[in-house]
Amino acid sequence: MEITEILGYIFALIAGLGIGIAVGRFLLRNLLKGQEIAAQNKVKKILKDAENNAEILKKNKLLEAKEKFLQLKAEHEQEVNAKNNSINQRENTMKQKEQSVNQRMENFNKKEQELDKQKANLEKQTELAVKKQEEVEVLKNQHLKQLETIAGLSAEEAKAQLVENLKQEARTQAMMQVKDIVDEAKLTASKEAKKVVIQTIQRTATEAAIENSVSIFHIESDEIKGRVIGREG
Repeated sequence: MEITEILGYIFALIAGLGIGIAVGRFLLRNLLKGQEIAAQNKVKKILKDAENNAEILKKNKLLEAKEKFLQLKAEHEQEVNAKNNSINQRENTMKQKEQSVNQRMENFNKKEQELDKQKANLEKQTELAVKKQEEVEVLKNQHLKQLETIAGLSAEEAKAQLVENLKQEARTQAMMQVKDIVDEAKLTASKEAKKVVIQTIQRTATEAAIENSVSIFHIESDEIKGRVIGREG
Protein backbone atom coordinates (compact mmCIF):
# COMPACT_ATOMS: atom_id res chain seq x y z
CA MET A 1 0.00 0.00 0.00
CA GLU A 2 1.30 3.33 -0.86
CA ILE A 3 1.76 6.24 1.46
CA THR A 4 -0.64 8.25 -0.61
CA GLU A 5 -3.46 5.83 -0.04
CA ILE A 6 -2.69 5.65 3.67
CA LEU A 7 -2.81 9.37 3.92
CA GLY A 8 -6.07 9.30 1.97
CA TYR A 9 -7.58 6.91 4.46
CA ILE A 10 -6.29 8.97 7.33
CA PHE A 11 -7.79 12.13 5.89
CA ALA A 12 -11.01 10.32 5.14
CA LEU A 13 -11.12 8.99 8.71
CA ILE A 14 -10.39 12.40 10.12
CA ALA A 15 -13.04 13.93 7.87
CA GLY A 16 -15.57 11.27 8.88
CA LEU A 17 -14.66 11.77 12.52
CA GLY A 18 -15.12 15.50 12.14
CA ILE A 19 -18.46 15.03 10.44
CA GLY A 20 -19.52 12.57 13.14
CA ILE A 21 -18.48 15.00 15.84
CA ALA A 22 -20.37 17.79 14.10
CA VAL A 23 -23.46 15.62 13.70
CA GLY A 24 -23.15 14.47 17.28
CA ARG A 25 -22.89 18.03 18.52
CA PHE A 26 -25.90 19.00 16.43
CA LEU A 27 -27.91 16.11 17.74
CA LEU A 28 -26.73 16.77 21.29
CA ARG A 29 -27.58 20.43 20.94
CA ASN A 30 -31.04 19.55 19.66
CA LEU A 31 -31.50 17.05 22.47
CA LEU A 32 -30.41 19.52 25.10
CA LYS A 33 -32.60 22.17 23.57
CA GLY A 34 -35.58 19.80 23.63
CA GLN A 35 -34.86 18.88 27.25
CA GLU A 36 -34.49 22.54 28.11
CA ILE A 37 -37.82 23.35 26.48
CA ALA A 38 -39.43 20.39 28.25
CA ALA A 39 -37.92 21.50 31.53
CA GLN A 40 -39.12 25.03 30.97
CA ASN A 41 -42.58 23.78 30.13
CA LYS A 42 -42.55 21.61 33.21
CA VAL A 43 -41.43 24.54 35.33
CA LYS A 44 -44.13 26.71 33.78
CA LYS A 45 -46.71 24.01 34.48
CA ILE A 46 -45.51 23.69 38.06
CA LEU A 47 -45.63 27.44 38.50
CA LYS A 48 -49.07 27.58 36.91
CA ASP A 49 -50.33 24.80 39.12
CA ALA A 50 -48.78 26.46 42.13
CA GLU A 51 -50.37 29.75 41.14
CA ASN A 52 -53.75 28.06 40.68
CA ASN A 53 -53.40 26.26 43.99
CA ALA A 54 -52.38 29.50 45.67
CA GLU A 55 -55.41 31.26 44.19
CA ILE A 56 -57.70 28.47 45.33
CA LEU A 57 -56.08 28.48 48.76
CA LYS A 58 -56.43 32.24 48.89
CA LYS A 59 -60.11 32.03 47.97
CA ASN A 60 -60.65 29.32 50.56
CA LYS A 61 -58.92 31.39 53.21
CA LEU A 62 -60.95 34.44 52.24
CA LEU A 63 -64.14 32.37 52.31
CA GLU A 64 -63.25 30.95 55.72
CA ALA A 65 -62.42 34.41 57.01
CA LYS A 66 -65.71 35.76 55.65
CA GLU A 67 -67.69 32.92 57.21
CA LYS A 68 -65.89 33.46 60.53
CA PHE A 69 -66.62 37.17 60.34
CA LEU A 70 -70.30 36.54 59.61
CA GLN A 71 -70.48 34.06 62.47
CA LEU A 72 -68.85 36.49 64.90
CA LYS A 73 -71.09 39.28 63.64
CA ALA A 74 -74.20 37.14 64.14
CA GLU A 75 -73.08 36.17 67.64
CA HIS A 76 -72.35 39.79 68.47
CA GLU A 77 -75.73 40.94 67.16
CA GLN A 78 -77.43 38.17 69.10
CA GLU A 79 -75.62 39.21 72.27
CA VAL A 80 -76.45 42.88 71.68
CA ASN A 81 -80.12 42.04 71.04
CA ALA A 82 -80.23 39.96 74.22
CA LYS A 83 -78.76 42.85 76.22
CA ASN A 84 -81.17 45.32 74.60
CA ASN A 85 -84.12 43.06 75.42
CA SER A 86 -82.92 42.77 79.01
CA ILE A 87 -82.53 46.55 79.24
CA ASN A 88 -85.98 47.09 77.71
CA GLN A 89 -87.53 44.65 80.17
CA ARG A 90 -85.86 46.42 83.07
CA GLU A 91 -87.00 49.79 81.75
CA ASN A 92 -90.56 48.50 81.36
CA THR A 93 -90.46 47.07 84.88
CA MET A 94 -89.18 50.38 86.23
CA LYS A 95 -91.85 52.28 84.31
CA GLN A 96 -94.57 49.98 85.67
CA LYS A 97 -93.25 50.41 89.20
CA GLU A 98 -93.03 54.17 88.71
CA GLN A 99 -96.59 54.27 87.35
CA SER A 100 -97.77 52.15 90.27
CA VAL A 101 -96.06 54.46 92.76
CA ASN A 102 -97.45 57.53 91.01
CA GLN A 103 -100.94 56.00 91.02
CA ARG A 104 -100.64 55.20 94.72
CA MET A 105 -99.42 58.70 95.45
CA GLU A 106 -102.28 60.14 93.41
CA ASN A 107 -104.80 57.95 95.24
CA PHE A 108 -103.23 58.88 98.56
CA ASN A 109 -103.40 62.59 97.71
CA LYS A 110 -107.04 62.22 96.64
CA LYS A 111 -107.90 60.41 99.85
CA GLU A 112 -106.01 63.01 101.85
CA GLN A 113 -107.90 65.79 100.08
CA GLU A 114 -111.19 64.00 100.67
CA LEU A 115 -110.32 63.55 104.33
CA ASP A 116 -109.40 67.22 104.59
CA LYS A 117 -112.70 68.19 102.98
CA GLN A 118 -114.54 65.78 105.22
CA LYS A 119 -112.74 67.15 108.26
CA ALA A 120 -113.67 70.69 107.25
CA ASN A 121 -117.28 69.64 106.67
CA LEU A 122 -117.38 67.83 109.99
CA GLU A 123 -115.96 70.84 111.77
CA LYS A 124 -118.56 72.98 110.06
CA GLN A 125 -121.33 70.59 111.01
CA THR A 126 -119.97 70.43 114.55
CA GLU A 127 -120.15 74.21 114.70
CA LEU A 128 -123.71 74.00 113.39
CA ALA A 129 -124.53 71.38 116.01
CA VAL A 130 -123.06 73.59 118.73
CA LYS A 131 -125.05 76.49 117.36
CA LYS A 132 -128.18 74.33 117.38
CA GLN A 133 -127.41 73.38 120.96
CA GLU A 134 -127.07 77.03 121.85
CA GLU A 135 -130.43 77.64 120.19
CA VAL A 136 -131.83 74.81 122.30
CA GLU A 137 -130.46 76.54 125.38
CA VAL A 138 -132.13 79.76 124.28
CA LEU A 139 -135.43 77.94 123.72
CA LYS A 140 -135.04 76.27 127.08
CA ASN A 141 -134.60 79.61 128.79
CA GLN A 142 -137.55 81.06 126.90
CA HIS A 143 -139.80 78.15 127.87
CA LEU A 144 -138.49 78.40 131.40
CA LYS A 145 -139.56 82.03 131.59
CA GLN A 146 -142.90 81.15 130.02
CA LEU A 147 -143.49 78.44 132.61
CA GLU A 148 -142.58 80.80 135.40
CA THR A 149 -144.95 83.41 134.02
CA ILE A 150 -147.88 81.23 132.87
CA ALA A 151 -147.91 78.35 135.35
CA GLY A 152 -146.72 80.32 138.28
CA LEU A 153 -143.92 77.86 138.85
CA SER A 154 -140.83 78.83 140.70
CA ALA A 155 -137.55 78.98 138.88
CA GLU A 156 -136.31 75.90 140.70
CA GLU A 157 -139.42 73.84 139.80
CA ALA A 158 -139.30 74.89 136.16
CA LYS A 159 -135.60 74.11 135.99
CA ALA A 160 -136.22 70.71 137.57
CA GLN A 161 -138.66 69.79 134.79
CA LEU A 162 -136.55 71.18 131.97
CA VAL A 163 -133.16 69.99 133.19
CA GLU A 164 -134.45 66.48 133.86
CA ASN A 165 -135.74 66.05 130.30
CA LEU A 166 -134.52 68.74 127.93
CA LYS A 167 -130.98 69.20 129.23
CA GLN A 168 -130.23 65.52 129.73
CA GLU A 169 -132.12 64.11 126.75
CA ALA A 170 -131.79 66.85 124.14
CA ARG A 171 -128.20 67.83 124.79
CA THR A 172 -126.85 64.38 125.69
CA GLN A 173 -128.70 62.57 122.92
CA ALA A 174 -127.87 65.17 120.30
CA MET A 175 -124.19 65.32 121.22
CA MET A 176 -123.93 61.53 121.42
CA GLN A 177 -125.53 61.19 118.02
CA VAL A 178 -123.24 63.87 116.62
CA LYS A 179 -120.22 62.11 118.14
CA ASP A 180 -121.32 58.73 116.75
CA ILE A 181 -121.87 60.25 113.33
CA VAL A 182 -118.49 62.01 113.41
CA ASP A 183 -116.71 58.81 114.46
CA GLU A 184 -118.48 56.84 111.77
CA ALA A 185 -117.77 59.50 109.15
CA LYS A 186 -114.07 59.40 109.99
CA LEU A 187 -113.99 55.78 108.88
CA THR A 188 -115.56 56.49 105.51
CA ALA A 189 -114.48 59.11 103.03
CA SER A 190 -117.23 58.71 100.43
CA LYS A 191 -119.34 61.61 99.30
CA GLU A 192 -122.49 59.74 100.22
CA ALA A 193 -121.26 59.43 103.79
CA LYS A 194 -120.58 63.15 103.89
CA LYS A 195 -124.07 63.86 102.64
CA VAL A 196 -125.56 61.54 105.23
CA VAL A 197 -123.45 63.17 107.94
CA ILE A 198 -124.66 66.64 107.03
CA GLN A 199 -128.30 65.64 106.74
CA THR A 200 -128.22 63.53 109.89
CA ILE A 201 -126.52 66.18 112.01
CA GLN A 202 -128.92 68.86 110.84
CA ARG A 203 -131.96 66.65 111.29
CA THR A 204 -130.80 65.31 114.66
CA ALA A 205 -129.97 68.70 116.11
CA THR A 206 -133.22 70.23 114.88
CA GLU A 207 -135.46 67.34 115.89
CA ALA A 208 -133.75 66.97 119.26
CA ALA A 209 -134.26 70.65 119.99
CA ILE A 210 -137.91 70.68 118.90
CA GLU A 211 -139.22 67.29 119.96
CA ASN A 212 -137.57 67.15 123.39
CA SER A 213 -138.40 70.77 124.13
CA VAL A 214 -142.07 70.17 123.32
CA SER A 215 -142.44 66.75 124.92
CA ILE A 216 -141.05 67.57 128.34
CA PHE A 217 -143.70 69.98 129.57
CA HIS A 218 -146.45 68.55 131.79
CA ILE A 219 -149.07 71.24 132.45
CA GLU A 220 -152.23 69.99 134.08
CA SER A 221 -154.37 73.14 133.78
CA ASP A 222 -156.36 73.38 130.54
CA GLU A 223 -156.50 77.12 130.92
CA ILE A 224 -152.76 77.38 131.11
CA LYS A 225 -152.41 74.99 128.17
CA GLY A 226 -154.69 77.20 126.12
CA ARG A 227 -152.70 80.27 127.00
CA VAL A 228 -149.47 78.52 126.07
CA ILE A 229 -150.88 77.22 122.80
CA GLY A 230 -152.25 80.61 122.02
CA ARG A 231 -148.92 82.29 122.54
CA GLU A 232 -146.91 79.62 120.74
CA GLY A 233 -149.40 79.28 117.91
